Amino acid sequence: MGESPPSEQQGRSGGELTAVIGVVAVLATVMLGIAVAAYYGGQDSVSPTTVTSGGAGGTTNHAAVDPQVAAGAHAFVDFACAQCHGDRGEGGVDPHVPALQPIAPNLTVAQLTSIIQHGAGVVDNPKQPYMPVWGEVISKQQVAALVAYMKAGFPSVQYATPKPVPANQGDAVAGAALYSRYGCVNCHGPNGLGGVPNPQSPDGTIPPLSGSDFRTEFDTPAKIADVIRSGSVIGRAPIVSMPHWGGILSPTQIADLIAYIDTLK
Repeated sequence: MGESPPSEQQGRSGGELTAVIGVVAVLATVMLGIAVAAYYGGQDSVSPTTVTSGGAGGTTNHAAVDPQVAAGAHAFVDFACAQCHGDRGEGGVDPHVPALQPIAPNLTVAQLTSIIQHGAGVVDNPKQPYMPVWGEVISKQQVAALVAYMKAGFPSVQYATPKPVPANQGDAVAGAALYSRYGCVNCHGPNGLGGVPNPQSPDGTIPPLSGSDFRTEFDTPAKIADVIRSGSVIGRAPIVSMPHWGGILSPTQIADLIAYIDTLK
């Protein structure tokens, strides 16, 4: 076969070069888009001022907040304040536990700090919750963050939500989630191992929920259920006390907690 004229060869080669450049440009654009998406996906952010999260109910925009306020929002959940005072302090959990949204902004920093650290008295009725003493459990920095969050008006903060409780996965699995959701882990330690100080109490620590001492004293589900419902009434500051959960937790939730405690070492 004969060769094409030089002008025809040059035209073909220029066209192929243009096509290659076009493909490279498209690929570069795609790769740049992937890189940008990966970066913002990793940052969980779409702008410097808002954070967007998607869920089953749609998309929620969370306004940017001061880091100390954000820390307070997470502490409010982690220390189970939300389980008694309601989501973001809205109340509605128990008639004996006040909503904080209409109260906290009108209290001083000193008043809020004192209530968190020293509690608000004790009651004998196991179905009537009370504000426990947190001074030996929560640090000064965490207290300051909680106060900042309350004084800021309880803003919505991404991921500052109670841990969900799995359904249909067994009582012990539900109990493990409840152990975290209701703040048991903050006082009795991970896996119920204890070790949290309570200097003014008889043994100097908050009791663990594992080991032979606990098993000997609380040797039936009924005894464990009773102490969960009744808590303790010795907790005048600076003694850390166990809240009464009888008015907050349902019988099913208490049974799930006991199922989890039965799995501990």
